[in-house]
Amino acid sequence: MKVVIIHGDGMAAVPIPELDGKTPLQAAATPNMDLLASQGELGRMVIQAEGLTPGSDLTQLAVLGYDPRKYHQGPASWEATSFGVSLGEHDIVFRCDMVSLRAATPRGGRDKPAEIKKLGSPVILDDDSAGGIELEEARELIDAVNEQLGSETIQFYQGSGSRHFMVWVGGTVRTTCWNPHEAVGQEIGRFLPTGDGSDILRKLMEASLIILRDHPVNDQRREAGLKPAHCLWLWGQGRVPRLPSLTERLDMSGAIVSTSHLHRGIGICAGLEGLELEADARNDATEFSQKGDAAVRVLQKKDLVYVHASMPADVLRRRDTKAGLRVLEDFDRNLIGTVLDGLRGMGAHRLLLVCDYAGEAGHRPGGSPPIPYVLYEGPGKEGSAGGRGFSEAEAETATEGVRDATKLIARLCSKGKG
Repeated sequence: MKVVIIHGDGMAAVPIPELDGKTPLQAAATPNMDLLASQGELGRMVIQAEGLTPGSDLTQLAVLGYDPRKYHQGPASWEATSFGVSLGEHDIVFRCDMVSLRAATPRGGRDKPAEIKKLGSPVILDDDSAGGIELEEARELIDAVNEQLGSETIQFYQGSGSRHFMVWVGGTVRTTCWNPHEAVGQEIGRFLPTGDGSDILRKLMEASLIILRDHPVNDQRREAGLKPAHCLWLWGQGRVPRLPSLTERLDMSGAIVSTSHLHRGIGICAGLEGLELEADARNDATEFSQKGDAAVRVLQKKDLVYVHASMPADVLRRRDTKAGLRVLEDFDRNLIGTVLDGLRGMGAHRLLLVCDYAGEAGHRPGGSPPIPYVLYEGPGKEGSAGGRGFSEAEAETATEGVRDATKLIARLCSKGKG
């Protein structure tokens, strides 16, 4: 029995006026997802995660059978695991983002921005990714910070692009930290860390400002008309993840296919092999094809594959309806279609498709809305879909009711009929 889990991150949505009150899943041409819905169990699942911010990391934990209320950690811990950062029992790991700042009241003239000497309310967060800083430049900067601030209890590790990590031995997770994306365009005073341990974090952020401000890499970026990486922004903290092994529990081998280090890290912590797969930022269709091909290759050697694919962040930010429809159609054709084609020669198989919400739809008061899913058992009937398609509205009318997301994995991987 081959088992496939496909996670469409951010691909569910609420009805949109521009689509005559339909959701993108209803409006897009998705024959492969519709085939699964017409021949499988279509329904909705709920994630029990009281007190936690809804997100695709909670979806993944729940779908793999882990109660998020027990096993959830800050995103930094999962991502650091994906990068191979070794974490001890008493370690707390933070996301360590390189950001660009600007003075709220410029005093240096039009051609000379006011110098930023310390963090505080007169300073505005200008860019939460330091202008998309390149890997080699970021390596020099994070090495410079670690050389001057690293110690027996504090170490900095390279990640990718503007996202890096800080490990604090014996640190605390109770500090209130903010996602820098929420502070873009605003004075940073109220977004700086508060609470237990915040004095240490603020000192580290201030020290990074002094180290990076006049670093040669930033001088070169300014000369090239690029935004400098002014300082490190600490947030997203978590303890070392301790997930009981999924592969041992199910007595199955498996792997995760994802270009997201957050989701790849969760999969690795669950006992899945983490495949190296580079994202193609220029072509979502190509990335979907790569993931579909990788999933088929995994299934030739292993029992289970978890495939994570997401609606591009820029499409969500722009609320670009047409681009969103194209992404869904590419996802259906190049990922779902590729996996279904590959499964045809593999005998008995089960496939779970889950499309969760992103942005405002996933952060409603009282928690995230129930998430549409379809549980399909193959080989199925050949031919086109009929009767119903895969969408939020169709899932809402399904007779199965709302299921606990953590219970689906047992049915998906059971030895008998699903």
